[in-house]
Amino acid sequence: MRVAHLPALAAILFVGTSCRTAARLAPGPARGPVVVWQPSHQTDTGKDFNEAEVNNGIADAAMRTKPRLNEHKVWSLGVAGLHHANTGSNTMLAHTTALVDGQLSGYAYELKESNALAPTVFVALHNNGGTNRHAIWGYIHDGDAMEADNRVLAARLVAAVAAVTGLEDRGVLLDSSTGRNDYRCAVTGRLGFYSLDENVNRAPYRVLLEIGDNTVSRALLQDPAQQRAMGRAIKKALGAWLAEHRGALAPVRPAP
Repeated sequence: MRVAHLPALAAILFVGTSCRTAARLAPGPARGPVVVWQPSHQTDTGKDFNEAEVNNGIADAAMRTKPRLNEHKVWSLGVAGLHHANTGSNTMLAHTTALVDGQLSGYAYELKESNALAPTVFVALHNNGGTNRHAIWGYIHDGDAMEADNRVLAARLVAAVAAVTGLEDRGVLLDSSTGRNDYRCAVTGRLGFYSLDENVNRAPYRVLLEIGDNTVSRALLQDPAQQRAMGRAIKKALGAWLAEHRGALAPVRPAP
């Protein structure tokens, strides 16, 4: 997510195909709660840096790592008939809710695909910028009924990535804390991330990871081996969290 020119800081693939039908990479039966991965579709963040490619590699690795879950990816990159399918910000009305010539945005398409899967857990993967910190941040939605639970999950995922990369663990922040752009939650009126808003996203558990900085962490983020390590770490931490909460997960929200 591009933040280099912003005043404050602020994480699922197959090009040209339906995310719903080409969603699972891992073989075996799809059982248990649905997990959706949303890698960034942004290709315009950072010089000579492809955020979509980086986070797609992380999501790929996560889905290929045990435990096998009922997992899917949503990704707008390469999907025809959308606006801002490979660019844009998760915090701008023009890039999320706006219709352009009757077309959905890339973000709106991804959330539509995700909601159709009735996910229990939604993990968005992004990279920060302009921070001058070799670090990882977790974000959750401000004012959400599941805020406390999402904070615990996000903290686990952030810590897991920090442990295998050496990235500084910057903890979990509210999406309103970035103070940027103009997307606001319809309930609280506070600034937020479109993909984490409970009015948009049906999943009760929703976290966004900002993994590294597209300048100071570039070498690590662009290394396929490091992408695999990060994906495996996230998946193992998520699998452990799900196992601990078996039978006690919140129900999926009704369609917004």
